[in-house]
Amino acid sequence: MIAMNPLLVDTELPAYADIRPEHVTPALDVLLAQADAALERSVGPGVAADYDAMAAVLDTAVERLRCAWGQVCFLQSVADTPLLRAAHAHNLPRVIDFYTRLGADPRLYAKYKVVADSPAATTFSMARRKVLADSLRDFVLGGAELHGAERERFAAIQDRSGALSQQFGDHVLDATDAFELFVAEDDLHGVPADVVEAAIASAALIGHSGGIDDSGPIGATGPSGRRGCRLTLQAPCFGPVMQFASQRSLREQLWRAHATRASELGPAEHDNSAVISELMSLRHEEAALLGLPSYAHLSLVPKMAHSPDEVLGFLHDLARRARPHGERELAELRDFAARELDLAELMPWDRAFVSERLKQSRFAFSSSEVKAYFTAPHVLKGLFELIETLLGVAIVEDTAPRWHDSVRFFRVQRCGQSVAAFYLDLHARPGKGSGAWMDDARQRWLRPDGRLQLPIAHLVCNFAAPVGDQPALLTHDDVITLFHEFGHGLHHMLTRVDELSVAGIAGVEWDAVELPSQFMENFCWEWSVLERMSRHVHTGQPLPRELFQRMYAAKNFQNGLRMLRHCEMAIFDMRLHLDPAHASRAQALADEVNAELSPMPPAPFLRYLHSFTHLFDGGYAAGYYGYAWAEVLSADAYGAFEEAGVFDPATGQRWREEVLEVGGSRPAMDSFKAFRGREPRLDALLQHQGLA
Repeated sequence: MIAMNPLLVDTELPAYADIRPEHVTPALDVLLAQADAALERSVGPGVAADYDAMAAVLDTAVERLRCAWGQVCFLQSVADTPLLRAAHAHNLPRVIDFYTRLGADPRLYAKYKVVADSPAATTFSMARRKVLADSLRDFVLGGAELHGAERERFAAIQDRSGALSQQFGDHVLDATDAFELFVAEDDLHGVPADVVEAAIASAALIGHSGGIDDSGPIGATGPSGRRGCRLTLQAPCFGPVMQFASQRSLREQLWRAHATRASELGPAEHDNSAVISELMSLRHEEAALLGLPSYAHLSLVPKMAHSPDEVLGFLHDLARRARPHGERELAELRDFAARELDLAELMPWDRAFVSERLKQSRFAFSSSEVKAYFTAPHVLKGLFELIETLLGVAIVEDTAPRWHDSVRFFRVQRCGQSVAAFYLDLHARPGKGSGAWMDDARQRWLRPDGRLQLPIAHLVCNFAAPVGDQPALLTHDDVITLFHEFGHGLHHMLTRVDELSVAGIAGVEWDAVELPSQFMENFCWEWSVLERMSRHVHTGQPLPRELFQRMYAAKNFQNGLRMLRHCEMAIFDMRLHLDPAHASRAQALADEVNAELSPMPPAPFLRYLHSFTHLFDGGYAAGYYGYAWAEVLSADAYGAFEEAGVFDPATGQRWREEVLEVGGSRPAMDSFKAFRGREPRLDALLQHQGLA
C-alpha cells in the first residue's frame, strides 16, 4: 500500500531499514506527479510572482522528491543489489526528465525574472539575493532560453548523460567486486597481520579456508592445508598489499587488475570505453547548444575560476614548481630500489612498496607501526573532542534506522539543542562504492510553513573492518581521510542559512567546496590532537612523541610526485573537456599529458580514466583542478590558526561564522576574505607541502 511506503512517509529520519526496491517506482509515481502539479500551479495565475508564494508551492514538492530520490541513490551507492539497481535505472530517466523540464521552464524563468526586477528584491537578505542570482544563471545553463528542436535535443542529452554516468559507476563497482585472487598465507609476507587475518576471514566466508598448493602458481589450490587468503581490489586489501607485500609477482598481478578495471582489457560487460566517448560527445554538444565553446567553459560558469586558460595556467605553474622535487624523489626511489632491494628497474607495481621501504629507512618507522595506535573508537573520540573544542558543539550518539549493522548515527548539538545529525559508515564491503565521500540526506531549510528542517549528512569511508575482537585499525592516511570528510560534513551541518538552495554546501562554488575538508586535514599533524586520539591496540598507550616527530619529518615525503600526479590528472581533465576532438581519443590524450608532465612513463596498459569516477560519475568534470585550487585556500586559512594558536577560540569562532555558517549564501572568495582579511596566497600551499 502507498500509505505504508517508507519513501512517502514524512518522518524526521529516512526509514533506511525499511526501504526495498519494490517501494521505489510507486513512490516516484506519487512524488513526480506531485512535483509536476506543483510546477504547473506555481507558473499559473493563482500564484503571484512572489518569492515566498512560489517557494510555498514549488519548493515543498520538489524538496520532498529530492529527499526520497536521494535516499534511493544513496542506498544504491552503499548497499547495491541487482533489484535496487534495476529500480534505480528504471526511474532515473523519469527523474532527469522532471529536473530538466523544471530547470528549463520558460514560464518559471519569466516569473523569477519578475521577482528579480521587483522592488521587493532590493530588501532581500544576502542569502535570498544569492538564491535569486544563482537561479537565473542556472535557468540559462538549464536551457531555458532554448526553443523548439534545440530544447528537445538538450533534454535528450540530459537523459542520456545521466544514464551513461550511472552506467560508468556501475561498471567500476562491478569490475571491482568481480575480482578475487586466492593465495596462500605465506604469499603475503610483509603484509600487516590484521590485513592477512581479514583476507583469511574473507576466504573462509566463501569456503576457501585452506588447501593452497605449494608447487602451484599464485591462486592455485591444492592439498597442503596452508591457510588460504582472498585478495580483492577493495582499498583495505589492495592498498596494504601494494605497500607491504614482498612478493613482486603478487603485486604486479593485483596492480594490473586494478589498473585495467572497467576497460577494454577486462570483461566486455564492464568496459567503459564507449561510455566515455559518448558521454564526452554529449557534453560538448550540450555546451554548443548553450552557445559556449566547450564543456570546460560551461563547467566553469558557476565556479571561482573564470576561464580554462586561468585553470591551465594555475596547474602548469604548480607542476613547474613541483617538478624538480618530483624528479629528485623519483631518482631517490630508483636508486634505493636498485641498491637496497635488488630491483634494477622500478615498475609501477613497485612504487608503493619501494616508497614504504625508503620511508622506513629514512625516518625509522613504518605505516603499519603507526596504524597500531589508531583504533577507530579512539580516533572518533579524539575527532569529536576537537570539533567540540574548536566549534562549540557537542556530538551525541543516537539510534536511527540503518542500511547496515556497522553504521552509526549521531546528533550535533549546540547549547543542548540539536542543530544537525549524521550517519557514519566507515568500512568497506561488497556492494558499496569505493572511496570516501560526504552526501547530504537533507539540507537546512526554514520551510514555508515555519518549520525548521535540520541538515542530515552521510559520512562514508572504505576503511578495513574489525577482525574478530580487535577494533578496526586506521592508517594515518585513513585518519586524514576521515577528517577530510568531516570537514565537508561540518560545512553542511553547521550552516545557519535558512534558504534551501544556499544552506551548507549548496550553492558553494565547486572549486571552493573542498576548502573546509582540506582545512580539517591539517589537524592530523598536530601533536596535541594525535596524542588524544591515539591508543595502541594492545598496550593502550598513546602515540609516542618521538614516533610522531619521525612521522612529522616524513610529512612531505614524495609530495612533489603527488602534486605532479594531481596536476597531470587535472590538466588531462581540463584538456579533455576543452577540445571536442578529444572525445574519441581520451586514452591517447591521457598518454600525451602523462608524457608532458610525469617523470616516470606509465605502464602501457594503464587505464586509470576508465575508473575515474570523479570525472564521469561524480560531478568533477572540468573541475578536478578544484582540489588543488581549494588547497591554496585551505593552507592559507589554516595559517590563521598557526598564527593565533591552533585552539584559539576567537579564530575558531571566526572560522565557524565566516565560512561554515554562511555556506553558499555568498561567494566563496568573500567568505575567505572575511575570515582571513585578504585574498589567498599560493605561497601558503607551497610551504605546507614542502615545495616552497
